[in-house]
Amino acid sequence: MAATEGRPRHRHESAHAPSGPSHRHRVVAAVSPGVNLFEMAVAAEVFGLERPEVGVEWYDFAIATADARPVPVGGGATLTPSAALDAVAHAGTVIVPNASPVAPATSPAMIDALCDAHARGARIVSFCSGAFALAEAGLLDGRPATTHWVFAEELAARFPAVQLRENVLFVDDGDVLTSAGTAAAIDLALHIVRRDHGADVANTVARRMVVPPHRDGGQAQFVAQPVVDDGCDPADALAPVLEWALAHLRDPITVDQLAARALMSPRTFARRFQASVGTTPLQWVLRQRIHRAQELLETTDLPLDRVAEEAGLGTAANLRLHLRRVAQTSPSAYRRTFRRTPADAPTG
Repeated sequence: MAATEGRPRHRHESAHAPSGPSHRHRVVAAVSPGVNLFEMAVAAEVFGLERPEVGVEWYDFAIATADARPVPVGGGATLTPSAALDAVAHAGTVIVPNASPVAPATSPAMIDALCDAHARGARIVSFCSGAFALAEAGLLDGRPATTHWVFAEELAARFPAVQLRENVLFVDDGDVLTSAGTAAAIDLALHIVRRDHGADVANTVARRMVVPPHRDGGQAQFVAQPVVDDGCDPADALAPVLEWALAHLRDPITVDQLAARALMSPRTFARRFQASVGTTPLQWVLRQRIHRAQELLETTDLPLDRVAEEAGLGTAANLRLHLRRVAQTSPSAYRRTFRRTPADAPTG
């Protein structure tokens, strides 16, 4: 199962106008008492830090609570916000880091703020159980969405109009995006950066955070289940194989080749790969080739045939097919949107 579902839109298709005196895209994290500190920190880390090294105008970030009052957060700390909840009215993106899944969970003021923001075209995002706040506001009715697997059954029971996707890390449904638990917030946040600024910028941010720019697979691999202990850590065996594959994307790659490098039978390799990475070996390779093609479109003037060849996609027709499926756009349109000149490229 893929890490993402939905119909993503790119920056040139977005309805989110710049806001604030600096005309930077404003991101507001709307938090309630008991917010999870980790997910709150993901929003602040990705959207709140100045990043001159990426070479693009970064986000204007604020943390908002009711009446700008400090709120208790998970772990015994207290969070002092930078704004009141009315800051949501000026946001291009609103993030609900998490919310209590216990009914009733969300304050009427929060629901009104989310509904008003969505109605005027803001992008609405939830991390983990924040999906409950979006569902209570009616923003997930008839839409695909996800949440932490621990809360999936309850979300489905309380909000049957939600098209729950349990086996994904996040869902991008255009103007409403939801993520699974905790670390999946990082996946969704980087996906948003990729949507807004392209793969090269998202990769730069991921490197600074020392996290993978894109994780394939779904949250089913993290659900508690019996595991046979055969004395072999799949990640240890797979790491050099994945590194080799990334260095040889332009060449033909088969499961038999990968299995041989891991010193496993193809069947054992495929099973362990699925358990560790969350997708099949060939689907993972295809995803890496698409990422490579996106980087080449952003950072080079290579013709499309050469981009396809260097990325291992074979032909420009294949490149168009896969980019349309993954990014809902053509290679030429993608390049026009995210093309970065050498002067724009990050230096660190």
